[in-house]
Amino acid sequence: MPLPPLVDPAVLARWAGRAEDDPAVVDAVTSASARFRGVVRHPVSLVADEEVRLDGHGGTVLTLPAAPVLAVSTVEVRGQPVTDVTWSRQGLLRRASCWPDELDAVRVVYTHGYEPVPEDIAEAVLTEARYLLTVQPGISAMTVGGESLSFSAPAAGMPPVWTRAVDRYQLNRGDLP
Repeated sequence: MPLPPLVDPAVLARWAGRAEDDPAVVDAVTSASARFRGVVRHPVSLVADEEVRLDGHGGTVLTLPAAPVLAVSTVEVRGQPVTDVTWSRQGLLRRASCWPDELDAVRVVYTHGYEPVPEDIAEAVLTEARYLLTVQPGISAMTVGGESLSFSAPAAGMPPVWTRAVDRYQLNRGDLP
């Protein structure tokens, strides 16, 4: 099931003076949402009862792939329920005994994410969607006789609202450089 956009397309449509169902508006919001999710490394939106399989490493703590964790309904090791588990909002599963040192041995069903999406995330995604909707590279110079053509490129770098939101919500699980 696809995740909902992190900002309502109607907000961008009003800002741009376009219809809510304008494909360019929907595409900009969808792309900006996907980009934010990719950078912070988790879905952000509320995801109920997601099932994940984790590799055990022989220690007492495992890390779930998304946060904030709102509920953990099932924890199994090799198909058997375990009850000596506590969890944190940050996505840590602590067991009184050790997790097995086996790949794909732990099954967890949990609920995570934000509902509603925090305002700073929505503002960052809206800022990126505005950019995607309005800024296009284009011709900045042209010479007809000598066949010269020059294209302008959008300025590099992300706005501070984006950078602050990414810094605040990015999960650094050691899975990516």
